[in-house]
Amino acid sequence: MPPEYGWQSLLDKDGDELEVHYRHVLEELGKEKGMLGEIFKKARPEVQDPAKLRRLIVDLIDQETWSPMQADVKGDIYEGLLQKSPAEFPKGAGQYFTPRELIRGIVDVMRLAPEDTVCDPACGTGGFLLAAHERVLEEHGQSLDLDQKRHLRGDFARGFELVPDTGRLCVMNLYLHAIDAATVTSGQDSPAQDPGERYSVVLTNPPFGKKSSVSIVGEGGELEKEDISYEREDFWTTTKNKQLNFLQHVKTLLRINGRCAIVVPDNVLFEGGAGETVRRKLLQTCDVHTLLRLPTGIFYAQGVKANVLFFDKKPAREDAWTSKLWVYDLRTNTHFTLKQNPLRRHHLDEFVEVYNPANRHDRRPTWNQATTEGRWRAYDYEELLKRDKVNLDLFWLRDESLEDASSLPEPGLIAAEITEDLQSALDQFAAIANDLKPDR
Repeated sequence: MPPEYGWQSLLDKDGDELEVHYRHVLEELGKEKGMLGEIFKKARPEVQDPAKLRRLIVDLIDQETWSPMQADVKGDIYEGLLQKSPAEFPKGAGQYFTPRELIRGIVDVMRLAPEDTVCDPACGTGGFLLAAHERVLEEHGQSLDLDQKRHLRGDFARGFELVPDTGRLCVMNLYLHAIDAATVTSGQDSPAQDPGERYSVVLTNPPFGKKSSVSIVGEGGELEKEDISYEREDFWTTTKNKQLNFLQHVKTLLRINGRCAIVVPDNVLFEGGAGETVRRKLLQTCDVHTLLRLPTGIFYAQGVKANVLFFDKKPAREDAWTSKLWVYDLRTNTHFTLKQNPLRRHHLDEFVEVYNPANRHDRRPTWNQATTEGRWRAYDYEELLKRDKVNLDLFWLRDESLEDASSLPEPGLIAAEITEDLQSALDQFAAIANDLKPDR
């Protein structure tokens, strides 16, 4: 921190001079290189009353003792604030907030090592990157050598985030957990270009919505969007579908034998045209080995039906790399809501167990002709190719609520689900109406 813009420079001023200097500090720090510039990029002074600004700086913040506080304590405080934010402002932070319990379950099956490089091309507030880092410390912390510790701090995590304000939250989150946040780039539309770097692991939940768009960050930090389809030689097909573009982009980011877990909505699994092309190519060139069908009611973007797709990138060859796709159905006959019945980590225990992270090539289904309620079964590659448009939207469990009224969830849960579905429908109609507006 340059001394002329540091904390003491604020303490030394009062009145209008403080307010003017504060504006100048934010502007100049936003021009700095690396992490400092990312944190203050396009920062704006929200407190403009000099008296209130003085009280905030001198009487409140400066009275706390921050420096001796351990990094994990400060990080936990900040992470707590991030989790609170989408609950209070679901139209803002909620659109990019991935449930932390889901992130932990995904990270638990990825078998991360100190040597890995983990990328999230839609990193939001950094949930995947932080969970991956913590997982490595939990499993290998006692045996790390000096080079591994340097790698974990500086090169282990790499993030890209379109919205600068969100990128700022991610940078702060990583920094307060003692991770070099200079590895986060904000204001960049990830699928627009190949960054050239390759990673051993990609963990990501790209933004919901089907259309891709070019987003330009304006002077005030606002985004202007224009629907586009990306022309990239490394893509299998050209499409305006945002999720399909992210899936192709993730394939490019992976090293050979790199591993990926990506959250995708249902339409990626069954959509025809470009969707079928992407699915065929993915099954051919990668080992697409696991699909987790997620329950509804766990995302702040309401009414979302999503899945987690796990695959490994492989070298080129004529034969398809996918042999079996194992599917775990956590959606059928489960009911979650954000407040009354939220998803907890223990709800993913069975999935983690049957996934068998220690040796995923030695798996046992829980479903068979005799045990029809099992949530875990495999589909051969040949079976998948015979399905119309190579449809991967696979389910087999009977919905108990359709056959037995006594199996219905509590009225409060039903009401919450109906509310979420109606809100989702309204949002979709609003988007359609906006698209139909004549150009001015």
